[in-house]
Amino acid sequence: MIQFYLLSVVLNVIAGYALYSFQAEAKGTRFDGVREFIQDSTTRLLLGVLCGTTGMFKLLTVMRGDLPVIGDLVPAVAGMAAGFTMLLELYRSGAAAPSPAVQRLDSLFVANRRIIGIVSMASGLIHFLFANVLFL
Repeated sequence: MIQFYLLSVVLNVIAGYALYSFQAEAKGTRFDGVREFIQDSTTRLLLGVLCGTTGMFKLLTVMRGDLPVIGDLVPAVAGMAAGFTMLLELYRSGAAAPSPAVQRLDSLFVANRRIIGIVSMASGLIHFLFANVLFL
C-alpha cells in the first residue's frame, strides 16, 4: 500500500533524526525549534508508537510488484528498532529501578541510539529513492 510506504519513509527519517540529535546542543539554526519539539516526551511517545506500528504493518503490506516481507525488510526493521528505542528511552526515564532485562535492552538499543538513528534515516531516504529494489 502506498500509504504505508509514505508513512514508513517519513517516520523513519523523522525518528532517525530524533534519535541522532537527541542530546545535540542548540546551534542557533532553524532546526533548534524542531529539536526542541522532538525532545518533548509526548512527541517522542507518539513518534515511537507510530514508527513501530508502521514498521510492523510494513512487513504485512507490500507495494505492487514487490515481494512480501523481503521487499521492505530493511525499512520495516529500522522503523521498529527506532520506535522501540524511543519507547524504551521513555520507559527507562520513568522507571524507578529497571529490571535486568530492561538494562540489557538499554545497553543494546539506547546506548546505540545514534547508530539506530543513522540507519533509520538512511533506510528511509534510500527507500524513498529506490522504491522497487529488493530489501529496500
